[in-house]
Amino acid sequence: MAVNPKAYVCIMAGGSGERFWPMSRQRTPKHLLKLFSERTLIEETVRRLEGVVPREHVFVLTNEAQLPGTRAALPFLPPGQIIAEPAKRDTAPAAALATGLVRARDPEAVLALLPADSLIKDAATFARQLAAGLQRAARDQTLLTFAVKPTYPATGFGYLEMAEELGDGFRRVARFVEKPDPQTAARYVIGGNHAWNAGMFIWRVAAFLAEAERHAPALAEFVRGFPREGVEAYLAERFATLPKISVDYAIMEKAAAVATQLAEFDWDDVGTWTALPTHLPMDAQGNTTRGAVVTQDASNNIAISNGRVIALCGVQNLVVVETPDGLLVCHRDAVQDIKKLMPKLPPGLL
Repeated sequence: MAVNPKAYVCIMAGGSGERFWPMSRQRTPKHLLKLFSERTLIEETVRRLEGVVPREHVFVLTNEAQLPGTRAALPFLPPGQIIAEPAKRDTAPAAALATGLVRARDPEAVLALLPADSLIKDAATFARQLAAGLQRAARDQTLLTFAVKPTYPATGFGYLEMAEELGDGFRRVARFVEKPDPQTAARYVIGGNHAWNAGMFIWRVAAFLAEAERHAPALAEFVRGFPREGVEAYLAERFATLPKISVDYAIMEKAAAVATQLAEFDWDDVGTWTALPTHLPMDAQGNTTRGAVVTQDASNNIAISNGRVIALCGVQNLVVVETPDGLLVCHRDAVQDIKKLMPKLPPGLL
């Protein structure tokens, strides 16, 4: 597999840092944590691109608060390849920023837009499928996605309804489906024609621009005006004026041609603390621990120490996470509600 000189990758890295509190914060969200290895999730994401696109064609889109942490996590990327969005928006403006950034360098280029915080262990298969997607997208106006075969009836993911085969492992996307209720999700798993939307996209810059001109003129104007130099000033003037909308709503659901390839690699969006037991060692009582943790008659707990000893005695189904300035004690069934704590915490702990 040769490096594609016409391909670029932009990585979206601007999470809010709420669901993995107290380790994650506004300045150091999930993708800047070392949850599964000695590398942060964002470094793992960038490293997976080696051999697919030139390193000088990799850009990271973050925000002002996370810019220092992102640069520290990626010291091998030049500072100019880490771009801070000056205002909080959504994935459609991020997609326009990525497309404009790449178009200013090569109007004939093809672009992959990837999240910073997905956990993918099979890097070789991911690289092979990403390279195939970049080659496929370069041929026409089709916008591409990655689909993940559902392993359980998840209600926290959007889905893709897949239609006929297009050859080489690609299928037409019939429609995008919102997060379903449990009964609908169960039908999707059984039926086999629905897959999770992994939030990874590939397109020719000209194809995205054409769709934006039809469905999101403000995004198209932003892409067309994007400069090769003076990027920071351009973003400061224009980015906050873009509509706050997802790329699914603004572009993908309305596009003339959308295709997907079913991921052959493993994938986990690692959305909450309860994702950790799938990827970290577990003791005989079902406890997943890291750091200084001791247990007695405790089972099915998740305990992460970043310094002080955590001792679990006679408890079950808890999530306990210790940091120098914060301590989380949460039932496993309540991890989705951790973000509800944020308004109640002192500003210094956010």
